[in-house]
Amino acid sequence: MSDEVFHPAVEDLPLSKVLAALADPARLAMVRAVAATDGVSCTRLGQDAGLELSKSTMSHHQRILRESGITRTRVQGSHRILRLRREELDARFPGLLDAVLAAPAEPVPVRAARRERVNAH
Repeated sequence: MSDEVFHPAVEDLPLSKVLAALADPARLAMVRAVAATDGVSCTRLGQDAGLELSKSTMSHHQRILRESGITRTRVQGSHRILRLRREELDARFPGLLDAVLAAPAEPVPVRAARRERVNAH
């Protein structure tokens, strides 16, 4: 496994891609969990976000957040630590993260969580 992780340059971040990533309730819950810490491991993120998703689904959501420029992933030994790219996002889209994090939390649809549990068995 490579220690190199792709992170787009902040000046290349289109607002539409950032908003699309934040539109998913599971990813929004993940962003809230990351924002509440100074960094969280990928393996702990689901628990901190209150999600019951498969490892592959969590990895997918983490990739979307990273590739849309919302999070930064740092490899630390066998762990990957996620942090919010707050300063960069605030510079590019002033007030966006504050508005998103201040909005009422939306529940992750039950059928999606249930489907994940069924597929895991």
